[in-house]
Amino acid sequence: MSEVYGVPTNHYSIQLELEEMRVKLEAESKVVNNPIREWVGMWIAPKMAYRLAIGMGLQMFQQLTGANYFFYYGTVVFAGTGIKNSFVTQMILNGINFGVTFYGLYIVEHYGRRKSLIAGSCWMFICFLIFASVGHFALDREDPERTEKAATAMICFACFFIFGFATTWGPMIWTICGELYPSRYRAKAMALSTASNWLWNFLLAFFTPFITEAIDFRYGYVFAGTNILGGLIVYFFVIEGKGRTLEEIDTMYLMGVKPWESAKWVVPSLEEMSGDMRQKLEAANPELAIKAESDGAVLNSSRADEKESDEVRRTEGTTNGSGESPRTKTEIGP
Repeated sequence: MSEVYGVPTNHYSIQLELEEMRVKLEAESKVVNNPIREWVGMWIAPKMAYRLAIGMGLQMFQQLTGANYFFYYGTVVFAGTGIKNSFVTQMILNGINFGVTFYGLYIVEHYGRRKSLIAGSCWMFICFLIFASVGHFALDREDPERTEKAATAMICFACFFIFGFATTWGPMIWTICGELYPSRYRAKAMALSTASNWLWNFLLAFFTPFITEAIDFRYGYVFAGTNILGGLIVYFFVIEGKGRTLEEIDTMYLMGVKPWESAKWVVPSLEEMSGDMRQKLEAANPELAIKAESDGAVLNSSRADEKESDEVRRTEGTTNGSGESPRTKTEIGP
């Protein structure tokens, strides 16, 4: 850790992180290891079913953005537009996907999760709307070479779509799912959300050829609609995690903070929370209970030391017979 952070081993940040690790390990060691009880408890814990639904829903809508429509069937799609070498177009799309993903790392921390995802949904909606409209109304599907401009426009908007996906919904959904769950259930909840991702990935890959054959490029309208719906899900249900700790995000979900107000919300300390809310928070994050007990013990010890010091000072102050402290007499003189 010292080499990673570039600071001495006794640096405050190193010691603080080591203490957090110790508290988490101590909390986990006190939790009864019963797999069935843990799985059942995850679904009945406060707000956990709600958060599981959000995580699985976000992974579903990530697949329904339509990105894999291009990644999986791009060569077939662009061959239908009259492109002679559709593999080159597919390489361009994958190159854009790889390159601009790094820009997405800047966007997620600079603009926040909610704004980025909602903007990405609108961007992808427009791209698919134009792609589908040009493909269905302007492209001559019997002889695509007669409508080269339409084919070029479709490829351009496919590239624009990949740019929007790779900077928003591509990486950010995984970021949000990593922040969405409390430490006690994070591994299991992430497993369920990932399972949702792969389920819809399979369904999309399996049914796309049949749907495309039936409705041609109008399939893009389906993805345009799901992109708008995904943006609405983010607006109404996803809390902003920019600049927040995992414990703060957990607290916001437990306290029912409105997602559209979450960016400006100030998280209260444990001392300011009601007893019921503290119990809910500590139930999902056992390390907080241990930390609270540790802080309370330190506070009680400090108060005891102060009380003992006061008693010693009072005792010393009354031994000179006049009620004055020995130091006072020395300073005043005979």
